[in-house]
Amino acid sequence: MAELPSGLLEACVVLGASSEKLRDLYQLHQQNKFVEFPLLDAEVLQVHIPPFVSKETNSSHVIGPSFSRVQRRRSYIKKKKRDRAPDSAHNGEAANQSEVSSATEDISVPKDLDLIALPQLCFPGGLQLSNEQREDAYHFLVFTDLLGNRTHGVVAQYYRAVQPYQEASIQNGHRWISSKCRLFAPYAVCVISKLPYYNALRDCLSCLLVQLRPARQVDFAETMKEFSAKLSLVPLPPPGQLHVSFSLRPLLVVLPSRENQDGPIIDVDLHLPMLCFSHPTLLQILSCLLQEQRLVFFSSDWARLTLVAECLLLYLQPLTWQHPYVPVLSRGMLDFLMAPTAFLMGCHISHFEEVAAETEGLILVNIDDGIVQSSCADDIDLAVIPLSAAECFISRAESLQLYYDLELCHLGWPTDATAMQAQRRIWQRRLNKQIQNICLELLVNIFREVQDFLNHEHRVFNSEEFLRTREPADQAFYKTVLDTHIFHSFLRDRLNRKQDSFSRMELNTRRNRGVTETSRRPPMSELSRTGYSSYASPDHRLSKRLGASMPNLDQSPHESFNGISPLRPASLRKMTPDSGLKFPQKPVMVFRLPEFPPPLAYHYVQNYYAEMVTGLGKVISATAPDEAALLARYHYLRGLVNTVSNRRLDALEDFQSLYKTDSDIFPLQMVKSLVDSLSESDRLQADRRPELKRLISRLKREQERERHDSKPEEGTVKRFQLPKKYMQLDEFVKCVQESGMVKDQGTIYRLFDALTVGHQKQVGPDLFRVFYTIWKETEAEAQEVCLPASVLEHIEPSECVFKLSSSVKTSRGVGKIAMTQRRLFLLTDGRPGYVEVAQYRDLEEVKVSSAPFLLLRIPTLKLRVRGRKEAFEANLKTETELWNLMVKEMWAGRDLADQHKDPQYMQQALTNALLIDAVVGSLQSSKATYTASKLAHFDRIKMEVPMMVPRTTAETLKHKINPSLELAAPRAVDVLLYTPGQLWVSVSGGKVMVFDASSWSLTHTCQVGNAKLNCMLAVDQDQVWMGSEDSVIYIISMVAMVCNRQLTDHRSEVTGLALDTDKYSQKVAYSCSAEGTVMVWDVSTLQVKKSFHLSCDRLHSVHSFNVILWCCSRDSIMEVWRNGSLKHRLNLPEQHKGSAATFSAVLLLPEREEVWSICVDSGQVCIWHTKDASKPYHRVALQDCTGCHCMIRVKNQVWIGAVGRSSSKGKVYILDAERRQVLKELHGHSDKVTALCSAEDRYVLSGAAKHDGKIAIWKVE
Repeated sequence: MAELPSGLLEACVVLGASSEKLRDLYQLHQQNKFVEFPLLDAEVLQVHIPPFVSKETNSSHVIGPSFSRVQRRRSYIKKKKRDRAPDSAHNGEAANQSEVSSATEDISVPKDLDLIALPQLCFPGGLQLSNEQREDAYHFLVFTDLLGNRTHGVVAQYYRAVQPYQEASIQNGHRWISSKCRLFAPYAVCVISKLPYYNALRDCLSCLLVQLRPARQVDFAETMKEFSAKLSLVPLPPPGQLHVSFSLRPLLVVLPSRENQDGPIIDVDLHLPMLCFSHPTLLQILSCLLQEQRLVFFSSDWARLTLVAECLLLYLQPLTWQHPYVPVLSRGMLDFLMAPTAFLMGCHISHFEEVAAETEGLILVNIDDGIVQSSCADDIDLAVIPLSAAECFISRAESLQLYYDLELCHLGWPTDATAMQAQRRIWQRRLNKQIQNICLELLVNIFREVQDFLNHEHRVFNSEEFLRTREPADQAFYKTVLDTHIFHSFLRDRLNRKQDSFSRMELNTRRNRGVTETSRRPPMSELSRTGYSSYASPDHRLSKRLGASMPNLDQSPHESFNGISPLRPASLRKMTPDSGLKFPQKPVMVFRLPEFPPPLAYHYVQNYYAEMVTGLGKVISATAPDEAALLARYHYLRGLVNTVSNRRLDALEDFQSLYKTDSDIFPLQMVKSLVDSLSESDRLQADRRPELKRLISRLKREQERERHDSKPEEGTVKRFQLPKKYMQLDEFVKCVQESGMVKDQGTIYRLFDALTVGHQKQVGPDLFRVFYTIWKETEAEAQEVCLPASVLEHIEPSECVFKLSSSVKTSRGVGKIAMTQRRLFLLTDGRPGYVEVAQYRDLEEVKVSSAPFLLLRIPTLKLRVRGRKEAFEANLKTETELWNLMVKEMWAGRDLADQHKDPQYMQQALTNALLIDAVVGSLQSSKATYTASKLAHFDRIKMEVPMMVPRTTAETLKHKINPSLELAAPRAVDVLLYTPGQLWVSVSGGKVMVFDASSWSLTHTCQVGNAKLNCMLAVDQDQVWMGSEDSVIYIISMVAMVCNRQLTDHRSEVTGLALDTDKYSQKVAYSCSAEGTVMVWDVSTLQVKKSFHLSCDRLHSVHSFNVILWCCSRDSIMEVWRNGSLKHRLNLPEQHKGSAATFSAVLLLPEREEVWSICVDSGQVCIWHTKDASKPYHRVALQDCTGCHCMIRVKNQVWIGAVGRSSSKGKVYILDAERRQVLKELHGHSDKVTALCSAEDRYVLSGAAKHDGKIAIWKVE
């Protein structure tokens, strides 16, 4: 049987006192034997579980016509009644006969519903009769099963008069009770749902009680059953911008959707805790939750307990509470508070003194008085949330407008209840979003830097290093939090690169924070992530005009976001509550369900679903194609309705359409279950529908892939630990990478050689511990350096001191030599002063010399600087050799960085210098300096093989980017695409990186499938299409930066994309796949307008001009009419036939009526005439070239990416398109050039294969 979608109702349970007990108490009451009514035991009277109607059939594939996942089993109630002797029907017991008969039916009960504990929770204060009518009361429940899955309940308590038969008279068909025997019994109606729709279910129960008051008791059971059946017909809205509403009269009930796939349902008023607690107290409670304390909430209002607890847990999203959670404890459940583990529970305020006196180690939260205390003492000895994050939270929270009447007092009062509800709902939704943003920012400010201490490859978190870098006042808080389950789950999500609300806000606020103006050294993990982009010379950046289309691009980084500082800025109070935190959101739409039918008749229910499908079809037709996200929600909702009404194929078509509208909400498990449940006739029909056939075949391929691909465990999180045994090379590489010191494998290999000189090729645990300790101590010492303002004004804001010598005598005074990433300077003793020693690029000579001292000569470091007559000399004594190595390495790195316009050389040189320092310190031997010299990689290259960049290359090359900066080894650049202000880079495995084109800083990273991407195309201002080896075209939104739309019509890998307009001036896109299929797409609707097949050997590109398509395969270039008929075929030139050469790229020059082609294993460019394409009429030989891989046109030039013959390094050839001559030969990569793109015809970007993995930026002349 197919898996059914969850609906609003899981169960509806009626509870109260048994009829026998009520009869006995009534008789005693008549005899005036009660001073006070005793507490009674509540019992389950009725249980209503969907489905309520079903079609009589022998088929095992029929789905019940309601939204329910209930598994049928016999109710325990029937067993209970079966053992009891049948009571004679007492006078007046018709009130409960229907209840008993209903309860004793063979009903279905959800397997996780505990009917034994439910009476206590529905009457947590006990069940007590009254001699007067009391007001209705509501409260809320949360049930948790053994697996941690939560179910939610809303309880309405109301009083009904007890009506024994002998005291009642019948008038006009109604029973009336004489005034002398007034006795009222409480009943509870509990509606249980999988999701926390507290407000919506409370509204539903309010409508129910309106119906129950005038109803006859003999109709009670039927009324309850109809109410439950109606709720079972309500589908849950999909995640996103579509809510669902329905009328229960007199209210319109709205079910809000979750904001995104992983977000929570929010159907509570999130400002309730802010009305109960001061902001410092609220932060204290959140701190207790983050530190997983044992918390008990108290209130005189049962409803308040759950609502406040739910709000507080929502404040922590996306972090999740994973311990016992029972927000309402009845008086018989207080022993739960003795549990030794962390928990969150709630009980009545009357138990406060008892709980505080008898239980130790509890955090007692008094909601009514807004105070927090410990059960052991009045004050809580618990670490507080870090100051900077707390003060930012308080500043924003103080500006919230929490009072509805005050904010909307200028508006007119709605004239009907529905309008009043809608107005309040809009206000509450806006306030909830502001509170969510403020609380999310609090978490981001607390845990922002966690990612700097993660190693994703080995799934390691360096907790000790993270703790060491926290402020002293905050360390106690972090030390406790780091050992909690809630933080472990958070770490697991970070290591899995989960794109949740935390990661999105962290990314957005990180970009707005700007460069931190401090001279303190950041940890190497942070430098590895930023890639020293802030240290690059302004000359190496492109003009900001290239990024003019990006938002806030011309804004100073210090103006865009205030950030978090220890001193709270006064202006923060004046800001809007979530200024700087808002992200683009589409307006919310509400789909109103049809009026409920008689819910207990099968054909009426089927008509109701048909009416709902028709209504959804109308709104789908009326929705514009560019509203893809909204269309996806309508299709999803219609798919749910079609599923429960047994229209399986229609449901599958609706779910299939999600690939083109929003694949993030695709219900994979439900669709798999639907496909598995298809009958033979359904499968035959599905095969005749192309869309469904593709969907089913894709699901089968994915299942096969899952069966064969054994993924590594994604739940493991390891803490870094120092090794306890000797390590061979592989183990050493892993250990160093886990430590966060270095990621690059080549550097780690050299470090291994340095530490094992003269020994066996293994590193012992003691040596590694000493080396690691010295590395961290040096890092800590540098971080503690605080330069005075008089020194800071001489260096760049982004410069940091990485190494400081001891106090030495120099030729320019006494002081300490400081090494930054740009220069050396002398920090003079006494009153600290600044004396420039040298910038690395200005050095002319670095050597070890000696200076006389009494009868001895002391080793000194001697530096000659360009433009200065006198050399700088420092008496570094025993540190001389060390500083000589470090300064030479930095000098060589600076030279290479300037020559290659690649700031990574400087980063690597700095890493090498710091490793040299740590190796010398750890070995402590006479040969330590010689050993450490193995790490002076760039200095050795400079001495042995001078890497002179050709003049032409140096003049044309502007900058380099390394997309593989965070990786242990470089990855090939597969595709490059420039859109206004952004550079899109695809590296192996479907990873896409987006760089800001004005600063070359990384702004976004997203995973597009798991296969290599072959092509990218900017289709309009918001869409980038990407063709993948897995046969899917992925669509990324440039505005939202999400990839949630897919075109799945191709059957093999997508190799080429092109854009053009059709004869009606409508924008169309062309795609081709390797087996020869070409498809024509309507860009607005994402529908295939036409497709045809070409016979060829691996089709890999398609180009459009006028009414002709030019399609390039390995063995031919085809000129094709738009209708798919072949006009002409250009075959490989004669000299290439029979060889390994194949076409790799083709370029159209329509105004010259030329087609240029290149081959993978040939250094020759062939130029064909479009009117006579029998053979190339001109050839251009590329000097020292063995193969060409990519080609683009820029202005009147043709740029070709190739590989050299003599050195096998990547080359870029620039040809004049008119004269057909080579203008320039550029050497910028150490591996073949695989991708080219143009940035507004002013710059060309080239990407190389995996042995290089970098992107070079060239200036176009």
